[in-house]
Amino acid sequence: MSIDVASSNNNVHEVLMKVPQITALFWVTKIFATTFGETAGDALSMSLNLGYLLSTFIFATIFMGVVYLQIKSKTYHPFLYWFAIIASTTVGTTLADFVDRSLGIGYVGGSTILLSLVCISLFIWYRTEGSISPHAVNHPRAELFYWLTITFSQTLGTALGDWSADTAGLGYTGGMVLFTGLIVLIFVLYKFTHISRTLLFWSAFVLTRPLGAVVGDFLDKPISSGGLDFSRFTASAILLVAIIACVYWAQYKQPNQIKRTT
Repeated sequence: MSIDVASSNNNVHEVLMKVPQITALFWVTKIFATTFGETAGDALSMSLNLGYLLSTFIFATIFMGVVYLQIKSKTYHPFLYWFAIIASTTVGTTLADFVDRSLGIGYVGGSTILLSLVCISLFIWYRTEGSISPHAVNHPRAELFYWLTITFSQTLGTALGDWSADTAGLGYTGGMVLFTGLIVLIFVLYKFTHISRTLLFWSAFVLTRPLGAVVGDFLDKPISSGGLDFSRFTASAILLVAIIACVYWAQYKQPNQIKRTT
């Protein structure tokens, strides 16, 4: 997120933003976080045999607590923000699995419902606030819409990732190629067209989640199933270190999160 400068009668004040700048490092961190959400969510629900419903309850409780702290905070705290993202993607993983598998709705049905929820959330947000831009997330009501949309998108992404690997028969490698290609397409549209940057942001935000889902499955599924057979806990630990490194690097490169407004 670049610095936005506006002035009126030379009366300019500074507002600290509550979300990180949207840079290449943001997207790398987001992909690590969504992949971590897949491996950590599966570790709790499958490896520890807690099941999808109980795991969803645990992650949802953590997520709501972290988002409460995020909204109450007056400034941007990078680790708090990314902890909220991680919590949203883990609850998205177990919730999507519960809806698709335990309730028997299936990946197509689950994806359709969740896509509708993402669109409804964005529509109400826009009608209420007049903007769904991540650059405008600087007060509590906008933050509530922001995190609600993120939760729906993370859950949708899990269902899409599983659909591509299983129902569509692409496997983990095919799913990675598909979603990487779509993200590259969005980058090309960003560079060479005038399509709404907000639309492109939310499209990329949604697509990084299924990419993380198939990468996470690729890491921990057996070799016989096309995976690398990493322990879910080992994969989660490696990804967590990568996320922490990215957040520290972002703080080194972008120490201030300031937007100037009138």
